[in-house]
Amino acid sequence: MSAPARKTTGDRRYEIVQAALDLAHEHGPGNVSTGMIAGRLGLTQPAIYKHFRRKEDIWATAAQVLAEKVAENLAFARQAHSGPVNRLRCLVLAHLNLVEQTPALPELMTMRDGGREHGGFQGTILVAMSGFRQTLEREVALAIKTKVFRGDMNPADAAQLVLGLIQSMVLRMLVSRNTGVFRADGERLLDLLLDGFMAKGDAQ
Repeated sequence: MSAPARKTTGDRRYEIVQAALDLAHEHGPGNVSTGMIAGRLGLTQPAIYKHFRRKEDIWATAAQVLAEKVAENLAFARQAHSGPVNRLRCLVLAHLNLVEQTPALPELMTMRDGGREHGGFQGTILVAMSGFRQTLEREVALAIKTKVFRGDMNPADAAQLVLGLIQSMVLRMLVSRNTGVFRADGERLLDLLLDGFMAKGDAQ
């Protein structure tokens, strides 16, 4: 019987990052230790430090991975040829899916006194989310310009309402610890909100 293939350095680093994110959701970001990560993966602590010199390097890598996923969602929406409203839906639903898969993300973004360990994480993600917000505003502005959305709307205000919907669902998830809220209600509530933006009758 052949021995199982050894994991590559990239595979192991990804596992460590994912374990850290899972534990952050389960126990709170500030309570995650390298010992907990090692225990989750059946490794020793020295094995963790073989791949990451410091614990903050784990969080920095996690931030980069998640920022890249946000960027991928933005790129996917930009490449869509289905109009601004469908691109908005794509952007929001993709982000809700990202939070469902990585429920520690909002806690890591908003934790106070993150210090050196989590400060780099927050900075990287905030930059990524700034790009997300700018893309929302751009798509809303285009929907207004093409008279799909009401002409009396401010794109920044509309984008803030969309972000508010995301934030309210994130808060529900954090309180209930149930990631299923995104699938259960996300698309329905988003469509209700966007319907209120639509130009109708004389509003066009």
